[in-house]
Amino acid sequence: SHFGAVFWTVVSSSAPGRCLFTHPFRAMPETAPAAAVAEGTDKVKRGLPAMLKGGVIMDVMNPEQAKIAEEAGACAVMALEKIPADIRMQKGVARMSDPKMIKAIVNAVSIPVMAKCRIGHFVEAQVLQQLGVDCIDESEVLTIADEDNHVNKNKFKVPFVCGCRNLGEALRRIAEGCSMIRTKGEAGTGNVVEATRHIRTLHKEIRAVQTMDDDELFTLAKEMGAPLNLLQQV
Repeated sequence: SHFGAVFWTVVSSSAPGRCLFTHPFRAMPETAPAAAVAEGTDKVKRGLPAMLKGGVIMDVMNPEQAKIAEEAGACAVMALEKIPADIRMQKGVARMSDPKMIKAIVNAVSIPVMAKCRIGHFVEAQVLQQLGVDCIDESEVLTIADEDNHVNKNKFKVPFVCGCRNLGEALRRIAEGCSMIRTKGEAGTGNVVEATRHIRTLHKEIRAVQTMDDDELFTLAKEMGAPLNLLQQV
């Protein structure tokens, strides 16, 4: 059919062998306009982190390392100027990585690229979003910019991942807009005892919440400083 062609609706009449032609209607175009792409919604922001679960995310410091990680099967790379062990040794102020380096890594690989910003430093997060990273890690590995307030992650289109040590911290980060939760541990030490403690604490508290009734959840929400609706979903 030609674009915009006019067709007539044919309706059978009561008399045999006859039909009636009613009002014309215009044909639909062969290619309907593309629907607007959803961007920055909760469903979209939680989709990427969900696909990263169970995979290996490699810390890389340049595009060459990123390509090696991609070829080795990493599900994503974390763009870092220095590995956490070096950051701890220098004991200086650890900031967001160089934007030029991050952009070079983004352009070098086809797998998702993540980058770290300081806790509470919303300007670093804005810069990372403009650089086109696939996920932002609001990380305790870098020097904390705000001890009281985290970044309001609901204002961003890019998903965030945050660390936690217990269920209360996890729910507070989710309320702020975090899309994926990880345990904190002690980055750069090689000692996994803290990470083990945090993940066991988190799982133990989740199991405890699942046995509580609504009356107990009200009190627990106040003690944790976590939103009640999120605690009920646990």
